[in-house]
Amino acid sequence: MAHVDVREKPVLHEECCKGCGRCREACARGCIAPGADINELSGLVPIVLSLDACNGCGLCAEACPEPYGLEMAGPEAEREAAAVAPRARFVAPADVPDARVPLPHARPLVVKGTHASAIGALLAGCRHFFGYPITPSTEGAELMAKLLPALGGSFVQAPSEVAAVNMMYGAAGAGRRTMTFTSSPGFSLMLEGVSYLVGAELPTVFVNVMRAGPGLGNIGPEQSDLKLVCRGLGHGSTHAIVLAPATPQEMLDFTMLAFELAFRYRNPVVVAADGHLGQMTGKVELPRALVKPGLPGWAVSGDAAHRGNLHSSILLREADQEAHNLHLFDKYARMTAAEQRAEELRCEDADTVVVACGTPARMAAGAVTALRAEGVRVGLFRPQTVWPFPVAALLPLVRRARRIVVVEASDGQLEDELRLALSHAGAGGEVPIAHVRRHGGILPSQREIADGVRKAVAGRGVTA
Repeated sequence: MAHVDVREKPVLHEECCKGCGRCREACARGCIAPGADINELSGLVPIVLSLDACNGCGLCAEACPEPYGLEMAGPEAEREAAAVAPRARFVAPADVPDARVPLPHARPLVVKGTHASAIGALLAGCRHFFGYPITPSTEGAELMAKLLPALGGSFVQAPSEVAAVNMMYGAAGAGRRTMTFTSSPGFSLMLEGVSYLVGAELPTVFVNVMRAGPGLGNIGPEQSDLKLVCRGLGHGSTHAIVLAPATPQEMLDFTMLAFELAFRYRNPVVVAADGHLGQMTGKVELPRALVKPGLPGWAVSGDAAHRGNLHSSILLREADQEAHNLHLFDKYARMTAAEQRAEELRCEDADTVVVACGTPARMAAGAVTALRAEGVRVGLFRPQTVWPFPVAALLPLVRRARRIVVVEASDGQLEDELRLALSHAGAGGEVPIAHVRRHGGILPSQREIADGVRKAVAGRGVTA
């Protein structure tokens, strides 16, 4: 009777092979060669097996650093692996939904803006923080470092902002709620990772407490990151919802909202606060419930049920990359339609509309009150999202107003968003626009804003 070889032979799972070559070094029989074809699932080039001379020693499988790259199996499994029939399609498990846990009534807190944001993150279910200290945002990270261990969470001070954003990628890929606090120069370093997060559709929250620039600048408040968060989130066609709080209460509320929106759209969300708001102390009411996070079905959470999930921002076939971009554009359109947010003050009969966000909007509100006492019909329109810009709510005001005055702590970055949104809405040039601006860590004062409105009403300082 002929001898039948029943020894186990290596079986290659191409999508798990990185082509590192360790198995080739371990094989004494020359059964493994470098590959030439890219695997479409992994984007890598796996090795090629030729098992005619294989003696089943198993050294290649032992050398493989990937748990599922090479495995030893009998002839039947070998034939199955080589069969041309397609594998069964992986079906992701169902989402485990979030739960809301009632909170007992508590007296208001008096906390600074960064602390309010950290509390909001904890109440939203965030238990994974990665960051690098940078003034004026560091106090938020410090509070997370104090509280997360007691809540069973993880706080990691990364060696850099570049490392921090990539750690966030890993936690977000596992379906966990993750965030960072940073400030302008640090956020710039994170932008490559933000682009990867957008491409891989992973939810994360960035609290950017903006400071004066360019370069290191100083630690004074500024709003000169608006072009970055609205138009420059890394390479490629990237967008994220950008929330613009104006009070410590909104720092808490908007941080909680940021996690909700991040998971709703599977996309990063930015909370853009200026340095003054990050350090400002105010009264904060806690919500009536906190969030106990579930687990999304798309997560790569380390268990058998989710093993078939994959997160990647690389698609090597141009047609696939175009299709993915079209999918993202559709998502951005849904965000634009559903997530515009704004607040209005005394706009019902205003012929002058002041547009301001963040801390400058608070001084603008004071100017509106003072000007109303003088008989000036002025109102305040406060964007609470700067992307998408809340143009739907602004249009009715613009069409009956005689002028707009944009107040900001930057060189026209908020005004640019306003003009672009009006242009896309077909209302560009319908109303003249003036502005009040400060720079370098100085915010516009109530008096400067009131004077700017008076000049605009008199027809001075207005541009088309």
